[in-house]
Amino acid sequence: MSGLTDQRRERLRSVAYRRQADFTVILENVHDPHNISAVLRSCEAVGIAEVFILYTEEELQEEFIEIGKKSSAGARKWLTVNYYTQLDNCFNAVRSRYDHIYATHMAENAVSLHELDLSESVALLFGNEHDGVSEEALARADGNFLIPQMGMVQSLNISVACAVSVYEGLRQRLAKDFYGENNPAESAQQEALFQDYVRRHEERTSGKKVRRLD
Repeated sequence: MSGLTDQRRERLRSVAYRRQADFTVILENVHDPHNISAVLRSCEAVGIAEVFILYTEEELQEEFIEIGKKSSAGARKWLTVNYYTQLDNCFNAVRSRYDHIYATHMAENAVSLHELDLSESVALLFGNEHDGVSEEALARADGNFLIPQMGMVQSLNISVACAVSVYEGLRQRLAKDFYGENNPAESAQQEALFQDYVRRHEERTSGKKVRRLD
């Protein structure tokens, strides 16, 4: 295989076998592409295999979206990005693969991020920079959570909020050795992802553009 050294092959295998197939993020109507890029970097860094981008606002919808900015191109190459414009289609896809959906939302029933069991099969839902998660999306979530904050300002940039949240997931999953022998993914699933990474490497996939799925 041209250009694939033994060292690179083992690196791809190691990363593929550590991926968390039951941990994901949903972004709803996030306007700033820099925020999306930052989220992708954080997700890739903690071993998330795929993310979901939902654009229900018409001005955001296109046949393709370009999210492979220079700062996130490396992360995007190894992440699967699922792009939807229909809310039901997106959440049906998430529900078919993940058991729980939790939204970042300031509500009376919201719990602390640290009270969530992020070692379960789970999707974390983040809304846009201005309005947060929509009422329609909240109705499809299993609960709400907040990130503990001790200062006067009680809000975080979405990319920061996502990074804090997925790294809490990393902490919990490391404690259960989910990045090692206790990874919930089946070995066939891990091997299939490894082979896909080999393909992406060989084809020099950049992944800059993502086609909508509905």
